Amino acid sequence: MPATDYQGSSSPFASIGRSILSIRRDQVHAMDGHHEHGSSQEQELDGFQRHAADLLHDLAGGGEELLSLPWIRKLLNVFVICQEEFRVILFNNRACVSRAPVDRLISEFFERNVKALDVCNAIRDGIEQVRQWHKHLEIVTVALDPSLRTIGEGQLRRAKKALADLAVGMLEEKDATGSALAHRNRSFGRSNHASSSRDHHRHPGGHFRSLSWSVSRSWSAARQLQAIGNNLSAPRGHEIVASNGLAVPVFTMSSVLLFVMWALVAAIPCQDRGLQTHFSFSRNFSWAAPILSMHERIIEESKKRERKNSNGLLKEIHQIEKCARQLSELIDAAHFPLPENKEMEIRQVAQELTQIVNTMREELDLLERQVREVFHRIIRSRTEGLDCLSHHPE
Repeated sequence: MPATDYQGSSSPFASIGRSILSIRRDQVHAMDGHHEHGSSQEQELDGFQRHAADLLHDLAGGGEELLSLPWIRKLLNVFVICQEEFRVILFNNRACVSRAPVDRLISEFFERNVKALDVCNAIRDGIEQVRQWHKHLEIVTVALDPSLRTIGEGQLRRAKKALADLAVGMLEEKDATGSALAHRNRSFGRSNHASSSRDHHRHPGGHFRSLSWSVSRSWSAARQLQAIGNNLSAPRGHEIVASNGLAVPVFTMSSVLLFVMWALVAAIPCQDRGLQTHFSFSRNFSWAAPILSMHERIIEESKKRERKNSNGLLKEIHQIEKCARQLSELIDAAHFPLPENKEMEIRQVAQELTQIVNTMREELDLLERQVREVFHRIIRSRTEGLDCLSHHPE
């Protein structure tokens, strides 16, 4: 889908971001004179820092549970708002963008953006992998439908087979580090119909159309995150002065980009996941504290015994693993005629699994659309930024 199709977002966070930006643009356009322009620019740059900090603080302490699907979607909303405000800052200061040292800083930022596109594609593949697991779970919930008066041997056999297929799929993902995902080579650049990993193994020579931002067999999420964070450091005093203050929002946006991509890789299954990225932002930046806090909490979550070998730290993946394991153990231990208390235990776990399945169905679709939107917004922002860099001031 062309990047130009994404002119806005339907999310409430994006609406808030657009309204704030409209007010700021009106304020800037209403001012005349060099002093007033300088004052409005300072207000705009300071406002960007404060707004980014407010959004990240809300993300860190909001009602959504860390690493849940709703939290991941809120994370992407935060990125979209920050990135939209950053675009406006570049537009309002386009006369300075092509001058040193801003031109170098902007170029480095857009190089990080290119690397983030690969992460978006890998995350989309990861979402598709979770969908394949979801299909197995749907078979289980249908087989153990609560409306059934009794659970027979046929229903248990069907549920057991689906759980076994799910276990194999999740184990292969752990052992092969997403080898099936790497071969899919799908990109947001075109609209392709999703192919399951099972279909792929049946047709290894299948052709998957893509544009240039597809992940290859040797692609590594851990190395990509390292590349995004390379040479990312807070601007020095002379750079801030020489850039007329623009070095600060460039660093802020680069930092937000790095954290968002890192959190996506932490949560969603993807090729060669790794959480070794080091965040060392100075707490002098108002947005640094919530990022460092969330980073620390995610690292602590990854160290828990039951999460160490997980395909991803997404809360719903953990729920799937837990319920599937419990249900498998109950079914394996079942003997007919099924005692009433054992049937009740199976129904209870199946009901919990049904709730997870119903929640994930909608959330996964929404998440994929948001990742797609982030992908296209990055492309559009980079295109506009490079255009600014190519127009040298007179």
